[in-house]
Parts: sequence; C-alpha cells; structure tokens
Amino acid sequence: MSQTTVPPDAVPQADTTVTVSSVPPKGLVTRLVGVITSPRDTFAAVVAHPQWIGMALLVILVTAGSGAWFQSTEVGKQATLDEAIRQVEAFGMTVSGPMEAEMRKGIMDPSLGRQVFSIAMMAIMPPIVWAVIAGLAMLVFGALMGGKGSFKQAFAVVVHSSAIGVIGALVLTPVNYLRESLTSATNLAVLMPFLPEGSFLARLLGMADIFRIWWVAVLAIGIGMAFQKKTRTVAFVLFGIYAVIAIGFAAFMAARS
Repeated sequence: MSQTTVPPDAVPQADTTVTVSSVPPKGLVTRLVGVITSPRDTFAAVVAHPQWIGMALLVILVTAGSGAWFQSTEVGKQATLDEAIRQVEAFGMTVSGPMEAEMRKGIMDPSLGRQVFSIAMMAIMPPIVWAVIAGLAMLVFGALMGGKGSFKQAFAVVVHSSAIGVIGALVLTPVNYLRESLTSATNLAVLMPFLPEGSFLARLLGMADIFRIWWVAVLAIGIGMAFQKKTRTVAFVLFGIYAVIAIGFAAFMAARS
C-alpha cells in the first residue's frame, strides 16, 4: 500500500484558523471581559464577526472621559503643567519665565475653544491610530507574510485590543490623581529610581510599561487569529518593532537631554 504524505503547510493551524460558521458572536460586555480573561476565544469571535463600533465607542468614552475629568481638576491641571515643562526640558530646552507663564495660563485656565479642541482630539485620534496600525498589519502580515486577513478584521482586532487601554485608564487615572503626577507609575524605571534622570537606560526602562507590554501581547493574539499566523511569530515581530522604537526613542531623548 502506498502512503500519502501531507505537506506540513497543508496542516491547518488549530490555534489560528477561524471558521465563521463555527464561532458564535459575542456581546459587547463579553468581548470586553474576554479580551482580558480569554483573548484567544474572544478574538476568534471578533475575527469571525468583525463588529467594532460598540467597542470603539466604549474605549473612547472611557479613556477620553477619564482624561477629561483628570484635566478638569486642580491636581490634574498642575500635573499636566509639570509634565509639559518636563517634556520641554527633556528636549534640552530651558523653560523661561514668560514661556512658563504662557503654558500655565493655557493649562490652568483654558479657553472654551481649547477645551473643545482637546476633547475632540481625544475622540478623533484613536480611530486614526487604529487605522494606521491595522494598515501596517495588512502590510506586514498580509502582503509580506501571506496572511489571509481583511482590513476589517485587522481593524476590529486592533480596536478590541484597546480594551487594555480601558483597564489602564480606570487604574492609572485615580493613581495619577493621588500621586499628583502624569509620569507613568507602571514602567520598569519606577523600580530603579537611582538611575540618572534623562539617561538612556532610564528612558529605555520608562518605555517598558506594563500596560503597553500587555497590549502588544494581546494584539499579537488577535493579529495571529486574523491573519492565520502563529501567535509566537506575530509576537516576535510586534515586540521586535516595539523594542526598536523604544531603543530609538530612548537614544534620541538621551542625546537631546
């Protein structure tokens, strides 16, 4: 009897292949919780039924709402002013008295137009960022790596991965209020306060934020499901990009300061 050899590429990947008819849709709350507790099963449903509008509205409302509330408090305004001055000085510039007075006036007593613009940007920017990330996913995992996912699936995955940002906003907003600061309380630099401020290592560790790493890991699972790629491969690419950006940013900022 002759034996038939099945090529390795012909074997379906059980952890990434999604059949639309076999995966029932999930409700909004179930998807929100599922991204955190069972991302693989949740993204299987998201890829099979790429509904994203409800999740997008939820993410924007929570993140923008928490940010707007923080900015409306005196603690938040002062923290924003301190962070703005710190960012300017991080580029090697000196904040003069008139410059600080102008910044203080714009932050501590913003005009109605400035407030409306700020809230509008909080609502407009997330969809733009999501679209860019989904487009890059289509380029890397679709065009270059031969994945089969559509832009709608990629966009839905990116939007749902932003549920991690909802958790981050709910956790960090009260923490920042109590700390009276906008500097991250969840990055590795916090564990090494002895490092010189503005040094390359301090800035590099500052880019290693718990919520960012969690988001990249969850996004890798979703992208793998959308493009039928192994999560390990996708995670390697995404974390590689993250590392390059972090190292480049840390080196640039350390050189400027």
